[in-house]
Amino acid sequence: LSLQVGAGELLYIAGSNGSGKTTLLRTVCGLSRPAAGEIRWHGEPVRELGDEYRRHLAYVGHHDGIQGELTLSENLHAYLCLSTPSGAAGETVPAALEQLGLAAYHAFPAKILSQGQRRRLALARLLVTNKPFWILDEPFTALDTRSRRLVSELLAGHLAEGGLAAISSHQDFDIPGVTHNRIDLDALRVSASYIVSEVSAAHPVSAGRPSA
Repeated sequence: LSLQVGAGELLYIAGSNGSGKTTLLRTVCGLSRPAAGEIRWHGEPVRELGDEYRRHLAYVGHHDGIQGELTLSENLHAYLCLSTPSGAAGETVPAALEQLGLAAYHAFPAKILSQGQRRRLALARLLVTNKPFWILDEPFTALDTRSRRLVSELLAGHLAEGGLAAISSHQDFDIPGVTHNRIDLDALRVSASYIVSEVSAAHPVSAGRPSA
């Protein structure tokens, strides 16, 4: 595949479980290397940019990374310290918890949270740092209708301010006022299988090697 995502744009990676959504996002993050080709940031290969590229990213994956013994506020403060060594910050921790509907639990240990609340706490990290590129793996998982709407609004606001985002999901979603580029990994896999089948039929293999 070949694509470009610019300021104010959303990349929606669709596909069923096991289709490769997480692998693609990890590759975009620089956590995995592509088998071929490369990922570029402002025209420069991310492998060469290293930390200079990663400082622009906010990645929320399947695992929420929340420490159960720490309070909600302590979790966000710890993330802020680790991810913004320069001190650049977005919303304050109390404001971020308020926006995600978690302010009432700010002093409670995170282990008391429900799965949906833990997901919202993980997404609250997006608000406490000024990261232009949000990479979110199944951000709507375990969220109820109201929480899904809230996250959609946060995304819409981020994009309206010139940010960009890449999101994976196995379920369709709609963000008001936002158009997105959509990649369907299931469809791509079917197309790739068809191409391989056609090539194999035209060029039979022998002893593990393509025939001349």
